[in-house]
Amino acid sequence: MLAQLALLAQSDAFVRPDIDWHALAPELVLVGTICAVLLADLFLPEGNKGVLPSLAGLGLLGATIPVLTLAVDGADRSMFHGAYVVDNFSLLFKAVFLVAGYVVVLLSTNYIAEGDYAEGEYYFLLLSSILGMTVIASGRDLVSIFVALELLSVPAYLLAGWRKTDVKGNEAGAKYYLMGVFATGVLLYGMSLLYGVAGSTLLTNIDDALSEPDTLPIITMAVVFCIVGFAFKVSAVPFHTWAPDTYEGAPTPITAFLSVLSKAAGFVALAVLILVAFPERGDVFAPFLWVLATLTMTVGNVVALRQTNIVRMLAYSGISQAGFIMAPLAVAGEIGRDSLDAVVTYLVIYAAMNLGAFAVVMAVARKTGSGEIASFGGLFEYAPGLAGLMGVFLFSLAGIPPLAGWLAKFTAFKAVVDGGTWWAYALAVVMAVNSVLALAYYARVGRAMFMEPVPDDDRTPVRVPVSIAAALAICALVTLTFGVVPWATDLGDMATLATRALGT
Repeated sequence: MLAQLALLAQSDAFVRPDIDWHALAPELVLVGTICAVLLADLFLPEGNKGVLPSLAGLGLLGATIPVLTLAVDGADRSMFHGAYVVDNFSLLFKAVFLVAGYVVVLLSTNYIAEGDYAEGEYYFLLLSSILGMTVIASGRDLVSIFVALELLSVPAYLLAGWRKTDVKGNEAGAKYYLMGVFATGVLLYGMSLLYGVAGSTLLTNIDDALSEPDTLPIITMAVVFCIVGFAFKVSAVPFHTWAPDTYEGAPTPITAFLSVLSKAAGFVALAVLILVAFPERGDVFAPFLWVLATLTMTVGNVVALRQTNIVRMLAYSGISQAGFIMAPLAVAGEIGRDSLDAVVTYLVIYAAMNLGAFAVVMAVARKTGSGEIASFGGLFEYAPGLAGLMGVFLFSLAGIPPLAGWLAKFTAFKAVVDGGTWWAYALAVVMAVNSVLALAYYARVGRAMFMEPVPDDDRTPVRVPVSIAAALAICALVTLTFGVVPWATDLGDMATLATRALGT
């Protein structure tokens, strides 16, 4: 019996997994922070919950320390037989998720405390969702990507419906959950088809299986179903119907969270699938992504023109921005991983300027109690700083030089033109037209702030909480730096360095 146990212990079933604790350190810090938030919420009296956002924020900043040490080390690390990879690409997005998550915590601090919400559960769910994002950045296997996506999504469903006493809040949670479950089913079916074709869940093995010249119908179905699943997560048309109502009904910090972090995580997973699992299948994903990008840009912009509520306007603006981010992936079959440079650059800049816009909306709404664009009338007269920052963020979203948004749109436009085909040039024309179209509704908010009278002649100063002011400072610094300071355009080089590591 002992001899049999000894033989069994030497078999593959008992071989210790290839775990690199340094590579897993960001996730371990987040797990420790989640446990600390739960314990603090359990033992702190009801009147002393204010320490929870500080604890969550410190945990997110603490998780960036091992990200930096791993980046300085520079070595690519692979675990679980290649299913989990820590390289420059994953480290860059882990840093983006952690810093942007910290900004969301800053936005949430006063909102949650003053709204009589359960703070412990809120920050527990928020941190859990961010943990899923950090895992998805390193996932190079269908199972790891799917599990990370669910860890990201399930807490987000609950957070979207956090305003349980509000009809719109319940509608937001219900729509997001029901559409999310449907999209998950579609995605899982596509992944099962990929596994059936390749006999493996590793993305590199799937690439080998799909590199055959013949395109079988099952391969086409698998690729399309996987793209559809992630198209929901990034709110691409026509899978965007949940976004406007969810964004309007969810707590404003969660709206910012969904429109930036959740969308970025979806694009990371989609880009990894396209460029690692089926880069040779441009004949399948290129026309599909071309149609999705065109529809998403155009429908998002056209509907945004009709909005009177600024949160819904930003929701449709985010839909349009998703089309711009998706456009370089449509030409990935022609230019390969060069398309990812544009996606990385766009996502980093988009996170800063969109979170900044939502921060201004929250600050102004504390005074006006309204989310209507009309409530921004005359903002420059009594809050010139907020009006100026909102102008920076909105015109950056429009791609006006010298703000950072121009760099994002320029890199995306250049990647599409480099595709070198007639349909790539056609997509570039669509992008140019939509860039001009988007300026119309961004300028409408600017006109209200700088040219229209103050509603009810109420010029009471806006009191901006310290946490929101800190979030505004972080977002403004990134938006202005990457657009104004010449050396900051090295972000493109940083993106190139990160994307070269993908799939190694």
